[in-house]
Amino acid sequence: MTDHKARAPLSTPTSLGANATHDVSSALNALLADVFTLYFKTKNFHWHMSGAHFRDYHLLLDEQADQIYAMGDPIAERVRKIGGTTLKSIGHIARLQRLSDNDADFVTPLDMLAELADDNRRVADAMRETHSIADEANDVATASLLENWIDETEKRAWFLFETTRHSETA
Repeated sequence: MTDHKARAPLSTPTSLGANATHDVSSALNALLADVFTLYFKTKNFHWHMSGAHFRDYHLLLDEQADQIYAMGDPIAERVRKIGGTTLKSIGHIARLQRLSDNDADFVTPLDMLAELADDNRRVADAMRETHSIADEANDVATASLLENWIDETEKRAWFLFETTRHSETA
């Protein structure tokens, strides 16, 4: 059952134009790679949390990982809606990600939280850059999605920052 018609290249009609589709799709794919990287790092630190505040930090990171993961599918679907193609593999993510992995055998709880706070701020910055690209392309739907995610990402960074600050003075 090899129907050659089913093998036609992916092409979704869009009114954005080829350049806008390329620019917005590229920005969203890089953002998606960062979202997956941040998700996995957050889960890594969730799984490897230790210490006196284990339960609180463990639950915080699990909640944040769920929020981060929830962005992935809408980002990828937005790329497809505007006529682009999206990430295809872990290798593709690795080529596009701008956040660093953390493969250390041990990271202190405060270092975990501080690293995640910084990564969330970097993702918020990348979202702002992507928002500018979407604005330039007059892609209001992408811009609208990003506005909510920027707020959520800044909230995660704020919670992580305040958690580390409280821990330093306790």
